[in-house]
Amino acid sequence: MLRILDARTGEPVPARRGPTRIEARADGLDPTALRVLLTADLLVRALELGGTPVWTILTAPHDRTALRTAATALTIHPFEDARDLTPGPGTVQAIQVTAGAADASGGGPVVRVAPVEWRGECLAGRRADPTSGHAPESAPDPALPALLQDPSALRLALLTVPRGEAVRLDSALLEEAAGRLARWRRAVAGWARRPSRPVPDEVRARLRSAWEDDLDLPGVLEVLRAVESAPDLADGARFETYVYADRLLALDLARDLGSPT
Repeated sequence: MLRILDARTGEPVPARRGPTRIEARADGLDPTALRVLLTADLLVRALELGGTPVWTILTAPHDRTALRTAATALTIHPFEDARDLTPGPGTVQAIQVTAGAADASGGGPVVRVAPVEWRGECLAGRRADPTSGHAPESAPDPALPALLQDPSALRLALLTVPRGEAVRLDSALLEEAAGRLARWRRAVAGWARRPSRPVPDEVRARLRSAWEDDLDLPGVLEVLRAVESAPDLADGARFETYVYADRLLALDLARDLGSPT
């Protein structure tokens, strides 16, 4: 069962089974907001893999359209309209994901993410007036940020760092993630040409143990690295392992199936 660290208490709590609402809170389109949306998406995927029905809403005072566009690029589940922030009939828990202070108004656990720093181009196509003392107005149709030029690489780069640790994104980190992603996609395409084998029970248990332990995504990636180089594992089992893990990671690891080597 998935256990998550509740930022209100600092204690891990089990995610209860039953209809669950996840609220992602973002102040505007910036790297930290993207991490909030990604964390909400990972919660959705982890809960659904355990058989829990989930629905998500986005709470954002600025850049709602741009945030939804960014979420689509990052392969994040669509957010429903937040017409009513109270849990609906039958909802057994409400989980809030935020980079800000914990808000106990929802009554459920709060998942907090650490900030992300990026020194690249302006993300939302908007500028603050330093003399006004007010938040900047959103541009009507902001362009996708430079970070989203390779959204899969950005997603992988953010997954490599525990969400409670701050991330300093730079071109080197993104290039490293893009290189690993390309290597894994080529490997998966090659393994797919071999006879299929089931995911080894031990590997499946290690994967689930990692992501059910407060969404330990670096731990999941470490299992994949071990599977990639394990000398006694059949290529068909490697393939099935990567496809299984990608139900959570959503990195499109099977994208190159059928392509020439």
